[in-house]
Amino acid sequence: MVQLPPIAQPTIHNDQLRSPIQALLRDDGSPGDRHQTLAQIRQQLQNWGSLDFTALDNGLFPAAAVSGATEYTGYDSVWVRDNIHVAHAHFVMGQTGVAVRTVTTLMDYFQRHRDRFMAIIQGQADAADPMNRPHIRFNGKDLAEIDQKWAHAQNDALGYFLWLYCLLANSAAIRPDESAGEMLNCFVTYLEVIRYWTDADSGHWEEARKIEASSIGAVAAGLKQLKILTDGTANIFSSANFASVFDLGQIARLIQNGQDALAKILPWECNQPEPLHRPYDGALLFLIYPLNVVQPEMAQQILDDVTGNLQGALGIKRYLGDSFWAPDYKAKAGEGDRTADVSDDSSWRDALLTPGGEAQWCIFDPIISVIYGQRYQQSGAAADLAKQLEYLGRSLGQVTAADCPVGACKCPELYYAEGGEYGPNDSTPLLWTQANLAIALVMAERSLVA
Repeated sequence: MVQLPPIAQPTIHNDQLRSPIQALLRDDGSPGDRHQTLAQIRQQLQNWGSLDFTALDNGLFPAAAVSGATEYTGYDSVWVRDNIHVAHAHFVMGQTGVAVRTVTTLMDYFQRHRDRFMAIIQGQADAADPMNRPHIRFNGKDLAEIDQKWAHAQNDALGYFLWLYCLLANSAAIRPDESAGEMLNCFVTYLEVIRYWTDADSGHWEEARKIEASSIGAVAAGLKQLKILTDGTANIFSSANFASVFDLGQIARLIQNGQDALAKILPWECNQPEPLHRPYDGALLFLIYPLNVVQPEMAQQILDDVTGNLQGALGIKRYLGDSFWAPDYKAKAGEGDRTADVSDDSSWRDALLTPGGEAQWCIFDPIISVIYGQRYQQSGAAADLAKQLEYLGRSLGQVTAADCPVGACKCPELYYAEGGEYGPNDSTPLLWTQANLAIALVMAERSLVA
C-alpha cells in the first residue's frame, strides 16, 4: 500500500460526485478502495453520458454538442486539432477503429484540398494570407471549406494530424497506400517551404501570429512519427512504393530544425519582443503529453510554470492576459463577437479583461493528471500518484452541476466570471475536454491496479 501525502481538495460543482471524489483523494485510502471508487465514478459518468462522443456519419466530430441557443458559437464545425485529440483519446481507450475512421476522413479532407498546399509550395499563393493556408476549420458533413475569414495559419493542427496518422500507421492500425504517402510528403514539402520552425502562426488559440513553441513542437512530433513510418518495414504499407516517395534526409533535417528552434524558445511559448512575448502557456503541456517531444527536465519546468502561474481554483488559464470569455463576456460581447476571429485585432476584446479575470479552462487539468500518472507508473513514488489524483480530482470537479443552465453533468470548455459568479461558458460540452478526461481516467485506472 502506497501512503500518499495530503492531496489538495478541488472545487466540486456536481454534488453527486462530491463524496466519491473526496473518497478518491483520501490520503489513507487503499489502492483497492480507490480503484473501486474510480469504477463508481466512471459508471456515474457513463450513466449521465458525460463522456459520450457523437460523431458525424463520416467519423469526424464537431467541437461541441451545440443546441439552438449555442449554435452561434460555431462549435458545430470541425477543427482538425480537436478531432486529433478526440481520436487519440479513443485510441488510448482501445477504440482504435474510431480513431482510424477519424484520421482517414481527415486524410480525405486534405487530399480534396491539396491545392492549398500546392499553391504555396509552387509559389502561386502567399502564405502570409491565412486564407491561402490549408483550412483547419471546415464543414465536417461535406468536407467543404467555410466561406468565412479565419486564422487558418495553424501549423500545430497540421503537425497533430501528421503525428496521429503516422502513429496509427506505426501501430499497424492503418496501412497507407501510395496516394496517402504522396499527401504526407506534401505536408513535408509545405512545412519546409513555410519554414515552420521560424513561421509565425496563430497556433492553438487562433490569435495573433507569432513564433510559438507549442506549434513547432507539434510539427516536430508529427515529423518524428513520419520518420519512424518511413524507416519501417515494407509490410506496414499497402504499397511497396510508399517509402520511396520521401526524402529521408529532408525529414531528418526538418526535425532537427524544429528541435533547434525549441531549444532557443523553451520553456517559454514565445520569446519574441512585446507584445508577442509569452513565457507561460497551457498549450506547452501538450508537448509533454501526448506529443512527448521534451526531455524530463524541460517537462518539469513547463509543469512548474503552468501550475505556478496559470492555475486557478476551478481550472487553468490558457495564458496571462487571455481575454476570451473575460468577466461578464455574455453581457459585454454580442453573439457574433464572442467566438469571432481576432487574429488581426483583439483590442476590443482585451479591453474587457480585468486583472486576474482570465477564464479557467478544463482541458489542462486532465493532461497534468496523465503526465503525473505516467511518472508514477515508472517511479512508484507516492508523490507522483498524489499529484495524478489531485489533478484528476480537479478535472472531475469541473463536471457541471445538476442544475447548470448550459447542461447538467457535462464537461465544459472553461469557467468564467459572470456577475461575480463563475460558471461554464456556452461551448458545453466540449469534446476536447471529454477526450482529455477520458484519458485521465484510463491512466488513473492503470496506476491504481499497478
